[in-house]
Amino acid sequence: QAIDDDCNQTAQLLAAMLDWPQGTFISRLELESGAVRVQREVDGGLETLRLRLPAVLSAALRLNEPRYATLPNIM
Repeated sequence: QAIDDDCNQTAQLLAAMLDWPQGTFISRLELESGAVRVQREVDGGLETLRLRLPAVLSAALRLNEPRYATLPNIM
């Protein structure tokens, strides 16, 4: 989690400084040969992008499912 008040500025600024492609708010990720295919949610539905590597990616909440700790594991 970034320290930019969750404004999604850190990944975009880093991509601009490095001159690398960027994928923001991604909810799905597939690695390919020398590239990455990402899916992100936009107002009209889903958008799929293919980015060459190296790239800067920022994740949405739906990229992974959280694992919740059970009481025995906490102890």
